[in-house]
Parts: sequence; structure tokens; C-alpha cells
Amino acid sequence: MAKKRANGDGNLRQRPNGLWELTIMDGYRPDGKRKTKSFYGKTQKEAKAKAKAYMIDKAQGLNVDRTYPFSEWADIWYEGHKDNVSPTTQENYTYTLRALKEQFGNRPIRDIKPVDIEIMLRSVRDSGRSSSFLAQCRGMMFQIMNKAEANDLIRKNPVRFAEKMRYKEPPKRKEAFNAEEVRLMMQHLPDDRIGWSIRLLLGTGMRTQELLALEPKHIEPDGSVIHIVQAINMQKGTPVVGTPKSRDSYRDVPVPENLRWCAMALRDTDTRYIWEARKKDSPCNPSHFVKKFKEAIGAIPGVRVLTPHSCRHTYVSQMQALGVDLATIQSLVGHADIDMTEHYLHVQEPIRQDAIARFSRAFGTGHSDPEPPDTQRGKIILFPKAI
Repeated sequence: MAKKRANGDGNLRQRPNGLWELTIMDGYRPDGKRKTKSFYGKTQKEAKAKAKAYMIDKAQGLNVDRTYPFSEWADIWYEGHKDNVSPTTQENYTYTLRALKEQFGNRPIRDIKPVDIEIMLRSVRDSGRSSSFLAQCRGMMFQIMNKAEANDLIRKNPVRFAEKMRYKEPPKRKEAFNAEEVRLMMQHLPDDRIGWSIRLLLGTGMRTQELLALEPKHIEPDGSVIHIVQAINMQKGTPVVGTPKSRDSYRDVPVPENLRWCAMALRDTDTRYIWEARKKDSPCNPSHFVKKFKEAIGAIPGVRVLTPHSCRHTYVSQMQALGVDLATIQSLVGHADIDMTEHYLHVQEPIRQDAIARFSRAFGTGHSDPEPPDTQRGKIILFPKAI
């Protein structure tokens, strides 16, 4: 039998299965009749707590009439977010999203607490997954729950209050060539496509995916500027030319004067892409470039065989060593971090030109005639309208 309570508190009764049921009035239906809602708990206290939480959420404007299971809401988030990232990143996202769904399944998003996030992250860490995957799980979970908070489906984002998991081993340090290795490479790399390309990776901070998507028209005739407008994206193991990594990756990269001959040499080709596969008009597979890269580097005594992406880390570290401020470096390499973007939006072209001039003065060229023709020297040509 229901226990009569104070006016507005609803009716509390114990059901035959032992659960306590608290029924409260929850407004009126369109036909004018009273609308009720019931809450259940193993104890009276639990049923009352659920009803109280519901009323608080409703008073704060939360959408209490719609409870999304985690898997359903995660798919909604992904559909709205995937167009903001490259196809390669989309492919990576599916693995992380699958891991999160396995953890939370159809659990209502409103029931996910900070402790649940911590348990999930600890499980990922203890399973032996990489520190980057751990960070991806936390980051994606934050975005999923942040959208739920923004849509008034939860009161607060639980990820914000979850303790960060410290990885058992410190993350590996990003490897970069030192200054002496850079000088040796500038001097001893071959005067061919791979040698010119490695020099430009070291002297511009381009991503390998950006280099492999370059067409001759993306390089100014005097080699002074390289226009990054596309990049290689891997789709199911196949290289496809698509958009750069992020919005801020679209950029004009000034080439140090001592390396412009490399850019001009790469531009001098009748193929569609600077690095083209055997199949006409098809981009080179990054794995082929990595092989050529390691062969060229391995032939130079005193230089470690690192990865092509190490050239990008090298560019940043050497620019810092040369005294170039971080905001200018971020402008040159096209990092997508929003906070940093706000800092480097004001960087003027003369400052960028001074930065690359320091690179020219610091490192040799490995070429007997690095100077461009007098008619082109120092001239920055605007992006061709035909592109």
C-alpha cells in the first residue's frame, strides 16, 4: 500500500519485488490531466535521491525527458564531428570510438560519473595500450560528454573532474637530428629527388604527407615559397590526395634562400606529383618514401637513421636554438593548436623571412650555386591564379 506523504512529495510504496517506488506529479499532459513519473530504488533513500536529482536537473534546464545511451550519443557526436578532420584521422577515430563503446555500451550518459571515466582510463593503461591511445580515449570522451553538456543532457562533463592517468613509463621523447647531423646531411645528401626532398623537410618543417602531395604548380618558379593546399591521406592502406591535417595547415611556406635550388629542382618535372607512383597521376605511397629516406640517410656517416617526421621535429628544435620565437615557428609549420594559433596570427611576413634567413646562415647547402637568378632573388610571388 502506498505511503501518503506531504503535499507535493508524491506517493512512496514498496512493490512486490521488494523495490521502493516513489511516484511524483510532473506537470500536466496536453489534455490537462496530471502527468506522473516514478523512481525506483532498493531502499526508500535511493528512490528519493533519484527523484530529487531529477527535479534538480529539470530546474536547471536539462532535457530530462530524453536519456541517450552512450553508444547512441557517441554516434551522434561522431557524425557531427567527423567532417572537421581528415579521412586518415576519421579512420583512427573509429578504433578509439569502438573501445569507448565496449566500455560504456548502452549505459545512459547521465549515469556516467568521473569515477567511471577513471576506471575506463585505468583499464586502458593497464591493458598495455600506448600513452597516445590513452590520451585519445580521454580526449574523445571529453568531446562526447562536452556535447551532451552543451545540449542540456547532463549537468556537467564528468571527464573534467576525472583524475588523469599517469602512464607507467614516461612517453618517448620525440627524436630530432642535432645541428651537426643537419650540416652533414646538407653537405652529403645526393643531388637527386630524395636528397632535395630531405633538405626541404629539414629546412621548412613540412609534413611528409604534405611533401608527397606537392604538384609542380605548388612551388613558386624561384623556389621561394611552397604552397601547402593538400596532403596524402591513407584510406585502407591506399594513399589518396586530400585536405591537409587541419585548417591551419593550409599555409605558404617560405623556403630558406640556401635551399631554393632544391625546390626549383623538384619543380622541374613533367609528372603530376613531385613524388609520383608508377601508376600515372597517382601519389607515391609514404612507405616507399620512408624506404628511400632511410637509404639516403644511412649512407651518411655520423647521421642517425631516424624517421622522415623527425625532420619536422628537427626544424622546430633548430629554429628554437637559433632564437626564433615559438609563435613564429608555429606559423611556419602550421600547427593546429587553437591557443597557439591565437598567438601567431599577428606574425608578420618580415619576421617569418628573418626566421628562415637564420636557417640559411646556420647551415650549408651542399650545392655550388645556391643563389637564385638575380631577377628572382628575394621576390615572393603570389599564389598563381591558375591553381
